[in-house]
Amino acid sequence: MNHARHLACVAATLALSLCCAAAPAQTSGPADSVNPLIGSRNGGNTFPGATLPFGMLQWSPENTRGQHDRAAAPGGYQYDATRIRGFSLTHLSGTGCRGASGDIPFMPVTVAITSSPALDATDARYAANFSHADEHAAPGDYRVRLANGVAVELAAALRSGTARFKFPEGEPANLLLRASDSEVGSSDAEITLDRKTQTVSGSVTSGNFCGYLSKADRRSYYTLYFVAKFDRPFTATGTWHDATVRAGATSARGGTSYGDKGFPPPRKGSGAWVGFAPGSDVVVRVGISYVSAANAQANLRAEIPRGTTLAGVRQRAHDAWNTLLDRIAVAGGTPDQRATFYTALYHALLEPNTFSDIDGEYRGFDQKTQRVEGAQKTQYANFSGWDVYRSQLQLVTWLLPKVGSDIAQSLYNQARQNHGEWDRWTHASGGTHVMAGDPSAPALAGIVAFGGRDFDIRGAYASLKYAATHVSANDLSDAGCNVECVGQRPSLDQWLQLHYIATKSHAWGGAGETLEDATADFALSQLALAAGDPAGHTLFLARSGYWRNLFNPHATPGGGYIQNRNADGSWPAFTPGTDDGFVEGSAAQYLWMVPFDVEGLFDAMGGRAKAVARLDAFFHDRHGNWALTHAGPLHPELNNEPSIGTPWLYDFAGLPWQTQKAVRVVLDTIWKNTPGGIPGNDDLGEMSSWYVWAALGLYPGIPGRAELLLGSPLFPRAVIHRPGGDVQIEAPAASHANLYVHALALDGKPWNKPWLPEAFALHGGTLHFTLGATPDKTWGSDPVDAPPSFPPR
Repeated sequence: MNHARHLACVAATLALSLCCAAAPAQTSGPADSVNPLIGSRNGGNTFPGATLPFGMLQWSPENTRGQHDRAAAPGGYQYDATRIRGFSLTHLSGTGCRGASGDIPFMPVTVAITSSPALDATDARYAANFSHADEHAAPGDYRVRLANGVAVELAAALRSGTARFKFPEGEPANLLLRASDSEVGSSDAEITLDRKTQTVSGSVTSGNFCGYLSKADRRSYYTLYFVAKFDRPFTATGTWHDATVRAGATSARGGTSYGDKGFPPPRKGSGAWVGFAPGSDVVVRVGISYVSAANAQANLRAEIPRGTTLAGVRQRAHDAWNTLLDRIAVAGGTPDQRATFYTALYHALLEPNTFSDIDGEYRGFDQKTQRVEGAQKTQYANFSGWDVYRSQLQLVTWLLPKVGSDIAQSLYNQARQNHGEWDRWTHASGGTHVMAGDPSAPALAGIVAFGGRDFDIRGAYASLKYAATHVSANDLSDAGCNVECVGQRPSLDQWLQLHYIATKSHAWGGAGETLEDATADFALSQLALAAGDPAGHTLFLARSGYWRNLFNPHATPGGGYIQNRNADGSWPAFTPGTDDGFVEGSAAQYLWMVPFDVEGLFDAMGGRAKAVARLDAFFHDRHGNWALTHAGPLHPELNNEPSIGTPWLYDFAGLPWQTQKAVRVVLDTIWKNTPGGIPGNDDLGEMSSWYVWAALGLYPGIPGRAELLLGSPLFPRAVIHRPGGDVQIEAPAASHANLYVHALALDGKPWNKPWLPEAFALHGGTLHFTLGATPDKTWGSDPVDAPPSFPPR
C-alpha cells in the first residue's frame, strides 16, 4: 500500500485486518494515489471521510480537543487531535472560521448512557481515542479502530452512506445519534426511534457559518433530514434533551442554540441512542435530504437499497473516483508527486455539493421546495465565491462542462430566490456574505469561457448586470461588516459616482473592494459578449479600468501602489505593508491583482523593467532567499488567494523562465504528501485546483477568459480527457532539475508564446515541451508574444 495513504501507519496492514472486514480487490487507478489526509494539519482544514465527487453526503470523523462546543478544525478533523466524538454526515473541505455543517454525528460507545451527552462538555465520557496506525482513508472509504474497541467503516454514495460498527465482546454496545450537535450548533433538532422497523429518523436546523464574527450570520438557514435503517433490532433505546436523560424513550427535540457569541452553549441539545448486544456487528444505511424525511428515504432507497453490502458501496465509490480522476492521466514523476497531484485533483472535485434529491427537488434560498428544470440536471450548493472564481470553477468546467453549467444555473437560481441578490459565499440554502467583492460575475464568466454554456446565460447576465448598476438597500448597509458585509456590491453608490470604493464605505476595505469590483466588471464585459449585449461589454470594460483611480504613483519613494483613497480624493497615510483597505492581505500583495490588464499595471508602475524589479523583490527576502509564505507583508502569501496569481506575471514581462522557476519552487516547497501538505485553507478546493493547473504547466490567469498562461509541466506526460477534445502534454525530459522551457510545439508547430489561446482550452491539442536544467532566456521573451491584456477603451 502507498505510504502516502497511511501516514505513520507502520502496522497498517495488520491494524486494518483486525478492525475492518475484507473488501473485494479494487482495480488500480488514480484513486489509489489519493491521500485524503493531506491538508488535515496546519490549517488545510480538509476532512478524510467517505464521499463521492460533488457528493451531498460526507461521512467523516469529528475530532475533539476536549471542548465540545468547538470543532477541532473547521473540516471537523485535525490530524493531531486523536480523539473522536462522532462521525457526521456532512462536511465542507478547507473552510476557515470555526466550521460548518458536521450534521448528525453517530458515535459508538462502550459505556452505559447514565448521564446526558449534552453535559459531556469536555468529551471525556462519550468520545474515544484513536491511533493513526489504526486508520485508513481512501476516496469513498474511511475506516478506524477506536481505542474503546469499536471498529468503524464508512462508505458513501451520492446522497447516502453506509456504516459498520463492530463492537467488542463483553462491553455495552451503544450508538449515540447527536441530532443537535452540528459543528457550530443548531436552532432546532428532532429525532425518532422506531424499534419495529429498526429505523432512526430526524432532522437538524442549522447554519451559523462564521456567526461568531457577526450577528448577520448568527442564524439558521437549512434543515437536514436523515433516515437511518439498521440491519438488526435494538436491545435498548433512550433519548436526552439538555440535562435530562430518558431511558426507553423514542423521541426527543431541541437544538443547542448559538449562544450570545455564535457558539453553542454548554448543557444544551438533544439526541438519542440505540443499544445492541455486546459484540454486535451493526450495519446501518443512511439517506439524507435538505427537503424532507420522505426524500431522504427515497434517496436511500434509490442509491443503497436493502441488501446492498458495504463492500459494494465502497467499490462503487472507488470506481466513481477512478473514472473522474482519470480525466487527467499523468505518467512519471515520483510517488509523492503523484499522490500530491491526485489528492489535489480529488480535493478540487469535492465541491460544490449536490443539493437536489433523486427526484430533482431541493430547498431554495426562499426556503421553499424547488425543482430543477429544463437543461439543469443537478442543483449545487456550497460556493466560496471569493476563492473558487480564480481557478477551481475553470478546472471543473474544463473537465466537466455540464457540471460547470449546472453550477452556474444553481447560482442563478439562488439569486432569483434571494430577491435578485447574488451572495458571495453560499452554504446549503442560505447566503453568508463572507469575504469581499462580487465573485459571482467572474465565476459565471469563467464557466462560460471554459465551455459551460448549457444554462440561462442571458438571464443570469441580466441579473448580474442589474445588481451592478442599481444600488440596493443592502449595498448601503453596514450589517455584517467587515467580514460579512451583506451587500452584493457594497457601496455601489460610490462605485457609480466616485469610480472607486472609498476609505470609509460599507465594504470590508476600500482598495481591496475596488480591485474586486474591477475584476467583476471585466468579467461582466466578457459575459456581455456571450449574452449578446455589446453596449454592456463596452460599459463594463470601461468600468474595469477604475482600479487606476486608486493607483497612487507617489505612494512611496520606491514607486506607486494601489491604496485607500478618501471620498474627497485625498490620500490617507500609507505604508506598503498595511492591510488597511485589503482583505486577508497587504497593499504590497494586492498591488498585482489586476489580472485582466497586467500590461496596464506595468505601465502604471513605470514599465516592465521596474515592474520586474519589484516582482523580484516581492518574491525574495533581503538575503535573496525565496519568500513564499510567512515572510512578512511585503512578500507574497502563496498559501492564500490574493497572491496565487503573482508567479505567473513574469509571463507578461518577457521572462517566462522566471514564472517557470517561481511556480516550480512553490510546487516543490509548500505542497507535500503529508498531513500538513496544503499550505493554508484549501477553500473548497481552490488552492488544490491551483496545484493541479500548475503541475500541468498551465494557469487560467485572466478571469472570465480561457487563455492559459504557461509554466512548465511537472510530469513527463499528461492527457486531459474532456468532451471538447483531449489535451496531450508531452515533456519527456521533465524532472526536478529540468524545469525550464527551451522549445514548445503546439500540434507539431513551433510555439514561442508563453500562453495559449482560448481555442486550445476549448478544443484541445498537443503540447510538446523541450525542457532543460538551465533557463532559456530567449524563449517567450519577445514583447509581442506576451499574454493579452484588456485595457478599457
